[in-house]
Amino acid sequence: MTKVLIIGASGSIGSVVAPELLKKTDADLRLASRHPNYINVTNPNREETVKLDVTNDEELANALSGVDFVFAALSGSMNKYAKHLVKVMDEVGVKRLAFITTMGIYQEIPSWLGDSPNPYHNMILRPFRKAADTIEASDLDYTIIRPGWLDDGDATYELTKKGEPFGGHDVSRYAIADFVARMVNDPSFANRESYGINRPQAY
Repeated sequence: MTKVLIIGASGSIGSVVAPELLKKTDADLRLASRHPNYINVTNPNREETVKLDVTNDEELANALSGVDFVFAALSGSMNKYAKHLVKVMDEVGVKRLAFITTMGIYQEIPSWLGDSPNPYHNMILRPFRKAADTIEASDLDYTIIRPGWLDDGDATYELTKKGEPFGGHDVSRYAIADFVARMVNDPSFANRESYGINRPQAY
């Protein structure tokens, strides 16, 4: 039985991904958050909650125990979180990581969609790009997920690989959840790749 650790389970993405994984996979879920009392457990037979500060290596190692797949949807000190994840996942032997960043970290936004600033010089993009750099330099079986602006609308989506232009401005959290479910069901899918995810948009 696959066990998935969702880091940021009380957040706007994690709280959508968890119930979708219950529907679309047979995985058991370990739902981690600084505030686990905010997590809505709907299936206690398959879900457990843990309090987790990602920068606390002991807590992170305990949360990773017995886990096959890690999904991280975090905000804040992104590169700091990425460094701790890489370090502790290596130490405990967990390899598969899906990590949320944002569109624009490779200057992949086409002109019809908007500006594409240098990510290292942009205060918003820089933490996400550095986190992606840290993860891509690791030996983990990672997937960097670069969503457009988040909503809870139409869940159709398209994927663009690193080096391809981004395809649209918005994306549903439910689309991200479906993408993660595909990876949980097939751990080789999107392995060691960086994917943009957006709702198809005409221009």
